[in-house]
Amino acid sequence: MYQSSKPGGDSPVSIIGAGIAGAWQALLFAQAGHAVTLHERSDAAMTESTSHWAGGMLAPWCEAETSEPLITRLGVRSLALWREQFPQTPFNGSLVVAHARERADFERFAKLTTGHKRLDARALGELEPSLEGRFRDGLFYAGEGHVEPRRVLPELHARIAAAGGRIEFNSDADAKDLDGIVIDCRGLAARDTQPELRGVKGEMIIVETSEVELSRPIRLIHPRWPLYVIPRGDGRFMLGATSIEAEDSGVSVRSALELLGAAYAVHPAFAEARIVEFGSGLRPAFPDHLPRIAIDHDRIAVNGLYRHGFLLAPALAELTLGYVKRGVIDNEVMQCA
Repeated sequence: MYQSSKPGGDSPVSIIGAGIAGAWQALLFAQAGHAVTLHERSDAAMTESTSHWAGGMLAPWCEAETSEPLITRLGVRSLALWREQFPQTPFNGSLVVAHARERADFERFAKLTTGHKRLDARALGELEPSLEGRFRDGLFYAGEGHVEPRRVLPELHARIAAAGGRIEFNSDADAKDLDGIVIDCRGLAARDTQPELRGVKGEMIIVETSEVELSRPIRLIHPRWPLYVIPRGDGRFMLGATSIEAEDSGVSVRSALELLGAAYAVHPAFAEARIVEFGSGLRPAFPDHLPRIAIDHDRIAVNGLYRHGFLLAPALAELTLGYVKRGVIDNEVMQCA
């Protein structure tokens, strides 16, 4: 990191996009004393936002299997910010399991990640009684957590208002029309200024059953993608983990079969679960799958969070605030015009 000129430590701040990236920007800037206005083109339900369809996993060590070290670095910092701002966030850890036929992939996952403890079958069953006798062993990442996106996003918006920020829904703001510092967190909608962005589809299914109880996200090593099963409370679970290079909406038959079949492989009781919802979101990604904070004087663009939105948003907001307040540049993330 190094020091640079800053756009103005006490300037009013307009943020475009009230998804997870924009909401964290607005929260930290409002708490730092800035006059903040958060613009969102959709309504307060946020059903058009990528965040609405997210898993909400806060798993920097698990993500190291397929991600650059930068993701883990920022993710670990974000965990501290989630704990600080939302102390009720569940930090029950993550659990990675595999059946015998995926043993080689399981051992590879263990070698590529840190922050885990290997549990034998007995310890695994004690940690998650619903999985007793189902797997030979597991990897337990005790420091990880998860949030429910559809609950925590409204909580973030409420915290922004409590800190003095203003949120304008149904506001299709244009950066050219806004004064002061403008932070663009529009995701894929920002392709008018960042054409290298692309959408990577993530599909999800929500099911409901009283036959399975889980206290933390479970990742099942899978031949094509690792399934995750995330408890959502009230007997509901989110099934996800697809990353498809396509920008259409909806869930394909193939993906649905794979996700539901993999859930059955975690626990047979999922075969009797009731399907509550299918859905998909388009994650904004740059070619290198890394986040970027692009700075052009008092115009800042935060984008490319890919499938790490809830994990990275707090740390990226802290970096942006550090630049505005003190001119600090993180050269792994920030690009200055």
